[in-house]
Amino acid sequence: MLDKKLLVQIQKEKLPKHIAIIMDGNGRWAKKRSLPRIEGHRAGVDSVEDVVISCREMDIKALTLYSFSEENWNRPKLEINLLMGLLKDYLVKELPRMLKENIRFNVIGKIDKLPFLVQEFIEYTIKSTKKNNGLILTLALSYGSREEIVNAVKNIARDAKKGKIDSDKIDDGVFENYLYTSGLSEPDLLIRTSGELRLSNFLLWQMAYTELYFTDTLWPDFRGNDLLKAIIDYQKRERRFGFTDEQLTSNRENRT
Repeated sequence: MLDKKLLVQIQKEKLPKHIAIIMDGNGRWAKKRSLPRIEGHRAGVDSVEDVVISCREMDIKALTLYSFSEENWNRPKLEINLLMGLLKDYLVKELPRMLKENIRFNVIGKIDKLPFLVQEFIEYTIKSTKKNNGLILTLALSYGSREEIVNAVKNIARDAKKGKIDSDKIDDGVFENYLYTSGLSEPDLLIRTSGELRLSNFLLWQMAYTELYFTDTLWPDFRGNDLLKAIIDYQKRERRFGFTDEQLTSNRENRT
């Protein structure tokens, strides 16, 4: 349940359209309770559910969650297998909600590296929700931003060599069409939990002008009200995009 005292502080006209979250702290949450790491990941799923519901209630257009990085493949095989099982169970459980609440499911990353059965569940969920036009829920799986950028460069070079694109006309827009996130708006707000202050190879190109919000709250303890606090902080900021205060004021006056 979202706190009404926090809700009244939200300016609907200044809501971020796209929120990205680095969900950090599952292992530390479990360690503090003398539990296996996987229990932290299980608890983290509850946070995912709560944040998705909260975004849906506030009419946020897109939510992207850093769920499994390219570097996470270096973790113990047992933990990876358990994480893949949690992902499959989440998709099975949440698909009815996605259909009911008009949520469109999306995935970015090297999906072909995931277990075949998990790939099938992902493809089925994407196909089942592709006509939904509400919240776009994107999971970054086997994702690394540097790899994404290098992959885009390779594909652009390949298409330029084939004559499909003119190399002299390559600009930001063309480049973005070759990224995994093609079709998604850039994140307005990035939230990272657990007190860490880094991007960890997440959406490096896309977050050129994203507002960053860091919290000491561990991901399994993060809920809708924590999301509200991040949005309230975001709405206090002036997003300049390289312009001066005077230019922004003039632009606002011209729009009224």
